[in-house]
Amino acid sequence: MPLITISAQNLMAQLHEYDTIIDARTEDEYAEDHLPGAVNWPTLNNQQRIDIGTMYKQVNAFEAKKRGAAIAARNIAMHLEREVVNKPRDWKPVAYCWRGGKRSGSLSLILDQIGFKATLVEGGYKAFRAAVVADIPKIVSALDLRVICGTTGSGKTRLLHALKTLGAQVLDLEDLAKHRSSVLGAIPGVNQPTQKGFDTLVWDALRHFDAGRPVFVESESKKVGNVSVPTALIEKMRTSACFDLCLPVAARVALLLEDYDYLVKDSTYFCNRLDILAEFRGKATVAAWKEKVLQGNLEPVVEELLTQHYDPVYLQSMQRNFSQYGSAVTMTPTDHSMAAMLAVAKTLL
Repeated sequence: MPLITISAQNLMAQLHEYDTIIDARTEDEYAEDHLPGAVNWPTLNNQQRIDIGTMYKQVNAFEAKKRGAAIAARNIAMHLEREVVNKPRDWKPVAYCWRGGKRSGSLSLILDQIGFKATLVEGGYKAFRAAVVADIPKIVSALDLRVICGTTGSGKTRLLHALKTLGAQVLDLEDLAKHRSSVLGAIPGVNQPTQKGFDTLVWDALRHFDAGRPVFVESESKKVGNVSVPTALIEKMRTSACFDLCLPVAARVALLLEDYDYLVKDSTYFCNRLDILAEFRGKATVAAWKEKVLQGNLEPVVEELLTQHYDPVYLQSMQRNFSQYGSAVTMTPTDHSMAAMLAVAKTLL
């Protein structure tokens, strides 16, 4: 009997029906992007795929296939011994590789011969990627977005967390991007996802939202660090209703020193990040900031960063890009604490 197959489009709506989603590609391919919740069982690992590809080009396809099959069989055997021997008969896996299905097909055939109901994704990851790109605009078009605006340090992310705590639907793009969306927003020791990986994370978040309820999102720019917000989503955000979160400068400085504590703890790292601003604010200004940072005098540096750099840039961007920003409802927390943000969140709900 032929293997059971499923299209990428159908799989997207049925992911929850499978016990295990198996990515049979290499570790590097998996790291770049993979289906939500997938586990990596490489049929050929990174180096093996390179070696077989080289043999394919330099020797011939037949010799490469023989060698590749022997390696794949050993790798599949290891996966079976490690992951499958204790699976019950009704275990339901779905497998995919890049496109042609040879790597995932080999694994699925063995699982099928054992007696498991294994399913193979038609077109593999490439088809899934195309389906994600096509699906994001469809999902976005049906959503009621509410954009949380506010200058840097006003507590937008804290408000999103407060809204989520109260049961609201929240799309936290900075959390998905692993970046705080500013020149100083890179998080030490944390790598951002690839663009493809970020797109999949966004799609996975969007598909779980109830279109009958509002979705709160922060007023991000087109790029969050090194990744770009999907075009359909940023365009929808820029035409959606806005709320403007306002805090005094002193409260914003205090909030940033709390949330960017890694800059407070590592003055050398802080100074290195400030160097990026020399192009915009001038070398003399940045040198003065760095001197204060090294002296432990951070508050005036953060205040000047806000008033001289972030605020003018942010306000110009909002007025230019967000069509409803001019009529945004103003929200003024009593302070920058989570308790104050929860109080604001309650008024929004």
